[in-house]
Amino acid sequence: MQTLPNPTTAQPTANTALTDTTIHRRQTRPVPVGNITIGGGNPVVVQSMINEDTLDIEGSVAGIRRLHEIGCEIVRVTVPSMAHAKALAEIKQRLARTYQLVPLVADVHHNGMKIALEVAKHVDKVRINPGLYVFEKPKPNRTEYTPTEFAEIGEKIRETLEPLVISLRDQGKSMRIGVNHGSLAERMLFSYGDTPEGMVESALEFIKICESLEFRNLVISTKASRVPVMLAAYRLMAQRMDHLGMDYPLHLGVTEAGDG
Repeated sequence: MQTLPNPTTAQPTANTALTDTTIHRRQTRPVPVGNITIGGGNPVVVQSMINEDTLDIEGSVAGIRRLHEIGCEIVRVTVPSMAHAKALAEIKQRLARTYQLVPLVADVHHNGMKIALEVAKHVDKVRINPGLYVFEKPKPNRTEYTPTEFAEIGEKIRETLEPLVISLRDQGKSMRIGVNHGSLAERMLFSYGDTPEGMVESALEFIKICESLEFRNLVISTKASRVPVMLAAYRLMAQRMDHLGMDYPLHLGVTEAGDG
């Protein structure tokens, strides 16, 4: 079910800009996630994640169902290994057999190309973290990144990301490029510091690779555990995308926002 009414997309005029309290949504492209659509003129969609280990098939199915029944429209599961990725095939089958299909997102982390390619067969959206998808082992004595080193790592990222992009593109599925403030790649830290700018540039690097492969079913997030940093990153992300003519919807959230 859809949960929130759709705010107006009309833009304020010069006379009303100072007093208008209406929420004005950015014009974004629709991105499909199973039978749900994010962005475009669609209502805001609610997503959450289960706490159960994805290898616990019965527990995961029950957790997904509980979330969906209380109004969570998309459910995210963590996929740290190939075994977890393959377990998702059974989870999806059991949902279809005992409840209904629920739009699922798989969270893939460290050096996850093989895992991501497997899990892309079973879910509706794959979430990758640019700082971890191609992990750059920090060098303790490094003082800079040369342009050549920066470009070499960028090419490695493209080689590693391309098979997943093609798989999702050809299946009509989607990707979330989910940057976390706490896991920026070392070269982004050297280039931009531990800043919202580094988060945004990290996302844009991956977006541009996807676009070069004619894949635009993208949702973008720039999460931080501190709310002011999170707000600054999302505002800058929206500004940069507008400047570049990009219209991808945003997945809003604060990372590490659990107990306490």
